[in-house]
Amino acid sequence: MKNTALRILNPFIGLLVCSQAATGLLSDHLPAKVFETVHEGGGILPVTGIALHVILNFGWIKNNLLKRPQTRA
Repeated sequence: MKNTALRILNPFIGLLVCSQAATGLLSDHLPAKVFETVHEGGGILPVTGIALHVILNFGWIKNNLLKRPQTRA
């Protein structure tokens, strides 16, 4: 279930991040309403997707990035 969710979520996050980058770079060439809707309005979606990605991968994060170094006795 988790792997299926990540297989859907990861490309979705990638598309959202690319959309934010493209609208940011093309902001001078886009109508103000389009920029406002896509870039500003859609800004919360990548953040939400990334938060969900972190939640789904928290076990890996905990095991690999948050483990304490072992001390030698």
